[in-house]
Amino acid sequence: MSDRHQLTDSDPHMQGSHVEPGGSVEEKAPRRRRGRRIALIVLLVVVLLTGGGALAGGLYYRSVDKSIERVDAFEGVPEESRPQVEAKGAMNIMILGSDSRDPESTGGSRSDTIILAHLPKDRSSAQLISIPRDTWTAVPKSKEGRGGRDAKINAAYAWGGVPLMVQTVEKFSGVRVDNVAMVDFAGFKEIIDALGGVEIDVEKGFTTKYSLIGTRTFEKGRQTMDGAAALDYARERHAFPDGDFARIRHQQQVIKAILDKAASGGVLTNPAKLNSFVRATSDSVAVDKSLSLVDLAMEMRGLRGGNLTFFTCPVKGTGRVGSESVVFPDPARSKTLFDAVRRDSVPEILAISGK
Repeated sequence: MSDRHQLTDSDPHMQGSHVEPGGSVEEKAPRRRRGRRIALIVLLVVVLLTGGGALAGGLYYRSVDKSIERVDAFEGVPEESRPQVEAKGAMNIMILGSDSRDPESTGGSRSDTIILAHLPKDRSSAQLISIPRDTWTAVPKSKEGRGGRDAKINAAYAWGGVPLMVQTVEKFSGVRVDNVAMVDFAGFKEIIDALGGVEIDVEKGFTTKYSLIGTRTFEKGRQTMDGAAALDYARERHAFPDGDFARIRHQQQVIKAILDKAASGGVLTNPAKLNSFVRATSDSVAVDKSLSLVDLAMEMRGLRGGNLTFFTCPVKGTGRVGSESVVFPDPARSKTLFDAVRRDSVPEILAISGK
């Protein structure tokens, strides 16, 4: 796996890396190339919405698919410890996001996002479950001997890279991860500007001091945001009493707004815009070695933005463990949710999430 997409796999308490109270990890890895910044979910939905069924389209997207960087996400993951497949044909994709240009960062740290995307067997919808990065859970021991104790869920990045993150999410959820994607949410700015802005309904007015322009004030209500404003909106957590939960909601809002604008803003019917959009997006992500976006597009060509549902893993609340501020999961409600995911019971998933 390249340095571009992997957080350091050294222990966060050792010299050279550090897990901040918010759960991000400092590293000295090379900076990512400018183009690799757009969320995978955008690429997936654009490809899915275009249909991909025509021969020319299929050949075009296969050429795009080949240009996407591949990572060995399952290296060293012991098969005997992995959850069994209960619903053949369904797919669960773990999306690991970061924000390598977060203004809060002074040393290259990243704000991590963890989403378990469930694609049912009939591929008629998708349910995206955000897992708070500070969730307190058991992290298995990596092949290097790190971990093996309770910690924030994203500590698995630091202790064993993506493979340990796979093990940790599987242990936490009981859901088998079929594929993995790595993204950088800093790319929201470029893609939103390419779309001509997005519509966001701001739940509460606030001012952020961690802005691309120093400070920025958001008024309550529906408004059009350019890329810089939308990125500031998706990053903010200090202005809200529920902190990172607000940040998760806003990220979900921005993702959905991007999808809606891509579908309705003429991108999909304009070959030049579509080519630029897809090419830029495909250069922004890394996926595991077995994931074919083209094959997935062919299977899900009937999917539309309205069939995507975003929600957050059930939690009991926040608190402290020693000096760390953490999120405590709700074991009973989480088990019910992930049991429904394992069985591919979409109605139950939606009922549990209140959607």
